[in-house]
Amino acid sequence: MSARFYIDARLASGDTLSLPATAARHVQVLRMQPGDSITLFNGHDNVGEGEFEAAVTRMGRSDVDVTIGHYTATEREAKRAVHLAVGMPANDRMDWLVEKATELGVASIQPLMTERSVLRLSGERAEKKLAHWRAIAIAACEQCGRNRVPVIHGATSLNQWLKSTAQQTSTSQRLLLSLQDGTQPVAQAVNITDSTTLLFLSGPEGGLSPTEEAAALASGFKPVTLGPRVLRAETAPLACLAFLSLKDHS
Repeated sequence: MSARFYIDARLASGDTLSLPATAARHVQVLRMQPGDSITLFNGHDNVGEGEFEAAVTRMGRSDVDVTIGHYTATEREAKRAVHLAVGMPANDRMDWLVEKATELGVASIQPLMTERSVLRLSGERAEKKLAHWRAIAIAACEQCGRNRVPVIHGATSLNQWLKSTAQQTSTSQRLLLSLQDGTQPVAQAVNITDSTTLLFLSGPEGGLSPTEEAAALASGFKPVTLGPRVLRAETAPLACLAFLSLKDHS
């Protein structure tokens, strides 16, 4: 597979364009030369969600020009849309979660601030974090072959998010990852042959508080479990995505 780059612009066979700065630097680091091939995608072009071949036509000191070639309709998305709403884990664990969830096919990620959250975001810091996470998702798509970049929403509080979801008309199956006794296993709660959209809510380190779990249940979430072991905040939602990905291809 040739080097892949996300281009946030319309792509069309025959056009010539200058690569964005980040992509241009990558091409230069790879020591590519005029005539070498790369792959471009944007995930929203009017021709579909495939990818374009492109050939390097000029290597400048800090810029790279390419000519767009053949389009290939390539579908690598999951069979069903899976959305994650996660109490943000601390430090670089949220970065890791965004990267791996993208590789596993997540449709969107909603970062949440909860009672037990260590990470609190607002203002300029929140905007910088959002841009950082979106860049991680794009890089993960470039690496894994996805042509659709998942939506990364701005961080908000769990209470505000639950209020907003309560006002939405949705056919999604809402599942809450919980350690409560008697909770149904994910494998039993999810109909593998169904294509219904899934929305998983998962807590931060220490999980959601009893009050928060009660609020989620009142908002239509069904408690499910991944088993008797306590998984880390960044591991649990990824385990759900991995399980569904394996079932989609079994």
